[in-house]
Amino acid sequence: MLHHLSLGVRAIDHAAAFYDAALAPLGYTRVWSDLRPGETGQAIGYGPPGGGDKLAIKAYDDARAPGPGFHIAFAAPNRATVDAFHAAAIAAGGVDNGPPGLRLHYGQNYYAAFVIDPDGHHIEAVFKGPA
Repeated sequence: MLHHLSLGVRAIDHAAAFYDAALAPLGYTRVWSDLRPGETGQAIGYGPPGGGDKLAIKAYDDARAPGPGFHIAFAAPNRATVDAFHAAAIAAGGVDNGPPGLRLHYGQNYYAAFVIDPDGHHIEAVFKGPA
């Protein structure tokens, strides 16, 4: 249904470092960049290697994360990848918002981790298969 999603950030360099690290374990990479230090309108895009962007990060001086209830959930191929996403996101400046583990209230095999990025966006990695 969705082609891509865009998030606004205040500091594109910090956001790029965070998303480069956090999305790598999930198999996503930066597929394009429009970085021009000191200029407005900078952006980067993430997606599968060799493909188009599924997530665009755009710099705005007044960017703010959406309020309660909004988050982005990335599909992970297995539980180890969820663990690696969480570790990489925390190491890159994210804030833990729920460590890797089963979330039985979402389903028998719902294994997820939750992080808040440096701009306050809530992100999740989830695997819904058996262990």
